[in-house]
Amino acid sequence: MVRRPPFAVIVSAALILLSASAAAAQESSSTTPAGAAPPVAKAPDAPTAALRDALFAACMQSEQSFSKFLTTRNADTFAHLTPSARVALMKRFVLLNQPGKASLLPSASGRPTIQCETPGGAAELQIGGAEISDNLAFLPVEVREATDTTGASVIRVQMGLVREKSDWKLLSVGLVLLDLPALAFEWDAAEMDSTERAAVDGLKKITEAVESYRRTYARLPESLAKLGSPASGAAPGPDAAGLLDPDLASGVRSGYEFRYVISGGSSLGAPAKYEVAATPETYGRTGRRSFFRDTNGILHGADRQGAVGSEVDPHVE
Repeated sequence: MVRRPPFAVIVSAALILLSASAAAAQESSSTTPAGAAPPVAKAPDAPTAALRDALFAACMQSEQSFSKFLTTRNADTFAHLTPSARVALMKRFVLLNQPGKASLLPSASGRPTIQCETPGGAAELQIGGAEISDNLAFLPVEVREATDTTGASVIRVQMGLVREKSDWKLLSVGLVLLDLPALAFEWDAAEMDSTERAAVDGLKKITEAVESYRRTYARLPESLAKLGSPASGAAPGPDAAGLLDPDLASGVRSGYEFRYVISGGSSLGAPAKYEVAATPETYGRTGRRSFFRDTNGILHGADRQGAVGSEVDPHVE
């Protein structure tokens, strides 16, 4: 179902809408081939077509298509956002959490009305008439739940576009200009808190898997890969114990890289010890703190500028 986000979220979503270009949409209905522009009864003006196509890309969460609707500067920033941040932006575009199927609905007014249908709900987005002045265009957009017949769920946003090299790109919503490089700092800060918590959780899961492996095979695993899933149909064993999800077994998850090292002797026997570390994949974007689980099982964390942590870092609960 369409969710009513706070004003800041609506601003972020609406800002993204403005970046629509005249590039073709990925899909217009369940029968439209990928990459084809959605059919319309009457060809809309260029800014309206650009915004229509952007909504199609956002509905399907197609990063490649969506990036075409951003100005050159914003597209470069979008490409360097974390994968989860890019998806979050597209979710806000249509106010739905899952990727969906986009189709163009018939409209008596002739205004483009896009339906974005997902397993969790559907939204309808209607684009109003464009006001165009030289290289600027402003378009009203109404977003509502597909099942809403009374207008109770309607959210209205004014979109602004600017012409860049003959294509229409995102400019503003209301008086707020879209500046992805500046906004990226705020998004990164919010996301880093989440990725750092996920890194701590990952270290705990790795520790639990290592201890389970030791109890089962009376030795430590030689690598994180030994904790991963066995081949399809095969039984778990010392080379693929089935104790970790594939991402953690590969050493990378949620913007952090994980490192497992046996310390203080061989891998055989209970006396053997080990260390586990988590460091940001991209320091300052996917995380700031490095985390370290020492041989005594104590967890540490500190801003190491992306370097591996150590036992001298402050304790983390």
